[in-house]
Amino acid sequence: MNTTLNDTYLGDVFDQPIPNDYAAYPWKEEVTLDVWMANNSILSSVCPDLNDHRVFNQLEELTGIKLNFIVPALGEEGTEFNLMIASGELPDIIIGADRYTGGIAAGVNEGAYLDLTEVVDEYMPNYSAWRNSDEERRKTTVTDEGVIGGVYGIAPYNEWCWFGLLIKQEALDKTGLPIPETVDELHDFLVACKEQGYSQPLNYGSNYGQIFTGIINGAYGVWDWTFVDDDGKVAWGPAQEGAKEYLTTMQNWYKEGLLNTDWATADFNQRMAEAVSGDCAVMMDSPDTMWGYWKEDNNIDFVAALNPVLNKGDQSKQTYRNFKRTGSTAAVTTQCENVEAACAFLDFAFTKKGWEIYNYGSYGDVHLVDENGLPYFFADGLMYNDPEGQPVSNLIWKYRIHDGANIRDEHNSNPLITAEGSYSGDIRDYWTTNMDSSITMPPVTLTAEEAAREGELGTILSTMRNEYFSKIIMGQLEVDAYDEFLDNAKAQGMDEFLSLWQAALDRYNAR
Repeated sequence: MNTTLNDTYLGDVFDQPIPNDYAAYPWKEEVTLDVWMANNSILSSVCPDLNDHRVFNQLEELTGIKLNFIVPALGEEGTEFNLMIASGELPDIIIGADRYTGGIAAGVNEGAYLDLTEVVDEYMPNYSAWRNSDEERRKTTVTDEGVIGGVYGIAPYNEWCWFGLLIKQEALDKTGLPIPETVDELHDFLVACKEQGYSQPLNYGSNYGQIFTGIINGAYGVWDWTFVDDDGKVAWGPAQEGAKEYLTTMQNWYKEGLLNTDWATADFNQRMAEAVSGDCAVMMDSPDTMWGYWKEDNNIDFVAALNPVLNKGDQSKQTYRNFKRTGSTAAVTTQCENVEAACAFLDFAFTKKGWEIYNYGSYGDVHLVDENGLPYFFADGLMYNDPEGQPVSNLIWKYRIHDGANIRDEHNSNPLITAEGSYSGDIRDYWTTNMDSSITMPPVTLTAEEAAREGELGTILSTMRNEYFSKIIMGQLEVDAYDEFLDNAKAQGMDEFLSLWQAALDRYNAR
């Protein structure tokens, strides 16, 4: 099963069947494709050389297409990518192609990436069939002009929300209080936790966005960044009228000692060390991550809370809506000498066999298949019995590809969700089902000129927001300093910034 294109043991487990056109494989001639792909700290630790990755080796065997990975130095990905683009010396395929300034559309318009629109049906029949099997998949994988300039990771469904409010069960037990639903109830719960010995009960900082996660500020309509308001127009969260009330609340909480003192600077490792300590009762993070750090490593049970609201009975809202376009984006470059082979390799990821290998790795030692034809990680397999003793959070990259240009089956193939005893998937489903995410900005496309200007303005606005909001919360500025912030934001181009996003949203809606 690992060495043939037989997929009869795999079922049709989603609303739309996964394509299985294997006519192009094995490839008709000897070919090696140069593939640029950035590493990450986890992947580099489990597989320093991507040319040795077991998933890609299996794909080479099944497709008959050899790969030569070009991997930038860790931490230098952006610099090396820009230097590569500027040089004009491009590989055949770039994975992570949306790094291009201005995105995929700019890469096509400026001659770096191929326009695949006219060849996708012939050279990529599986990708074409999969992206066209659902309107959201189609709409999010084409430019405003109707150009197919990249190969996008596409999910069979809208993935669950991955980030929210998590509470240690022991803190609920010690305080005797229910899961808080309102901001006031959350405050009272944190005060009670402090009285029970949790010296810094709310871990407020987040390397996913610091204080702007939307979990608390969203109750005041002060969303992290851009969102779509009730009139369908783009708005900027930090400029909303509830901002002063939000900042007043958080300044008071800071004075009461309810937040971790290093919330503005703590990195991931610091936050996780604080999370497992007796100082912390509440985290704002991913339940996948906290299942590993809290439950699996330290036997700390936890539960989820919805984003708090101001008034009892109000609908919780969030901006963490996942669209069916997900994962990484690949592009075939204009320097590619064998476009048909490059397309064939990328297309394999959208076959049933490709879905299995990218998400679940090899059959027999990493996964098995149940009676419905759905792969799963079995208790005695490598995913849960790594010979090197690596944690599962690392093995999602060692034995499978966690983030690629493929059919990403996160709900079933993320072992942090599916592991015996894990309830992170239940939490993510609960958040997704019970919070309104209609305000989320869809994956719009900015033109090259818009992207350049948006980058300039966005940097100015985010720096200004971070400085003012942080100083106000820590009491270094009065809350009324917010008025000065808002005046400065307007003077520094906030309205122009919003107009850029509005134009992109209008074009997206017209696709």
